[in-house]
Amino acid sequence: MTVYGVHASHEQLHPSDLLAAVTKAEQLGFTAAMSSDHFSPWSARQGHSAFAWSWLGAALQATDLPFGVVNAPGQRYHPAIIAQAISTLGAMFPGRFWAALGSGEASNEHITGDPWPRKDLRNARLRECVDIIRALLAGEEVSHRGLVTVDRARLWTRPEVEPALVGAAVSEETARWCAEWADGLITVGAPVEKLRRMIDAYRDAGGRGPINLQIHLSWAETAEEAEAIALDQWRSNVFDPPVCWDLDMTDHFDVVSEEVGIDQVRRVVNVSSDLGQHTGWLAEYAALGVDGIYLHHVGQDLDPFLDAFGAKVLPQLDVTKAPEARSLHEKPEESGAPGGLPSGEGPQPTGRPVS
Repeated sequence: MTVYGVHASHEQLHPSDLLAAVTKAEQLGFTAAMSSDHFSPWSARQGHSAFAWSWLGAALQATDLPFGVVNAPGQRYHPAIIAQAISTLGAMFPGRFWAALGSGEASNEHITGDPWPRKDLRNARLRECVDIIRALLAGEEVSHRGLVTVDRARLWTRPEVEPALVGAAVSEETARWCAEWADGLITVGAPVEKLRRMIDAYRDAGGRGPINLQIHLSWAETAEEAEAIALDQWRSNVFDPPVCWDLDMTDHFDVVSEEVGIDQVRRVVNVSSDLGQHTGWLAEYAALGVDGIYLHHVGQDLDPFLDAFGAKVLPQLDVTKAPEARSLHEKPEESGAPGGLPSGEGPQPTGRPVS
């Protein structure tokens, strides 16, 4: 059985509307949620970008769902601050929170005014940040000088259940890299054979923990409307790396995507007015053995999507609740599992589960 969750896209909706949406999603049978963490949207048409960490506290309080967030420590965020944020949510909502830590995108990180590092340095910086965050969550006092600097940091409020740090990948190479340090893996929708190769690469390299998949989709009552929603809201998100990593302004994404057509959007978004088609796609993904599938309807009106999928799609699927994370004080043999929720994250996927 698979966890089916919803994705809260802060780039597209007011945070109050997102809160209402995830509350409704829980009532309709979704069993988990995840959140983006952006400073700016991908397109002026999307029009929002609220602070995810404030919203997560409200969302965890308003629901019983487990939540994840995609975050990029190292430039816009100091890793000690992210460790404190993760620790606080983990302490308040035990076993219900995880974080995917990525190398970031210039569109969010340029605001500091610091130079945007090349990709190999961003990956090295990410790895430093992951080690720092893990040490702080473990109760250590951390001093570090490298691509990031930490001076005698210590977390004074720590969770009993350590939130997981999840790895993200869109390639076999990155999946293998994540296996070195992640407690789990998250990737984004792709052809089934490509997904199978990535999952195998992660597991064969010793990767542990749950494997999760984020699916971008567009559904409406008619095919024309589903296509129009996808083209309007997600055509700025069709570009492979390094374009999606290195463009730094919303208007840049709007300019380069002016001529993007629906066929290009379909590469990264499942577009259909047929609920049976969407059900079939999701069942095919679940058959890969993934632990969780997070649905991101790319439209800005989530109510019709939630109503339709809650009534017609979820009942056709084997839906389960997310497993509880184990206590930090438990021994592995007592918990019955080698680790808690997923942990760690690599370079960002096209269509982006990572932020």
